[in-house]
Amino acid sequence: MPSAADREAVEALLGRPVQGDFEVVVRHDDGSPVVLCNAPLLDDGTPMPTRYWLVGEPERTLVSRLEADGGVRAAEAEIDPEVLADAHRRYAAERDAALPLTHAGHRPSGGVGGTRLGVKCLHAHYAWHLAGGDDPVGRWVAERIAEA
Repeated sequence: MPSAADREAVEALLGRPVQGDFEVVVRHDDGSPVVLCNAPLLDDGTPMPTRYWLVGEPERTLVSRLEADGGVRAAEAEIDPEVLADAHRRYAAERDAALPLTHAGHRPSGGVGGTRLGVKCLHAHYAWHLAGGDDPVGRWVAERIAEA
């Protein structure tokens, strides 16, 4: 469970109340949240496909700029589709392993960003990469941000 301070900081970054459990797994040097690890289900039982969520600034803005400059298409063109598909499978397996054993309702689907194929959201890939995930798109994003 997040601390009251983490919950408040995340809600300020999101601009709305959080809707499920999370843990801050990457922080800035000042302790502010950068990446969340979300529970696979929201408080109301809705599936949450995004296991790792980039909330920190300036990271979120830098990735948004990369996306606006055609980063999703560029990453898809440069990353081997089989390597990407494997990353989606590993991400989904990690998220699905966090589901309660007794859960019988709807389940999250897809891999990174809720998709099984290609690239949907550079933010989600970069978040997983920052949290220590072996994500080829996240590495690609990190390289582009370092060049900026």
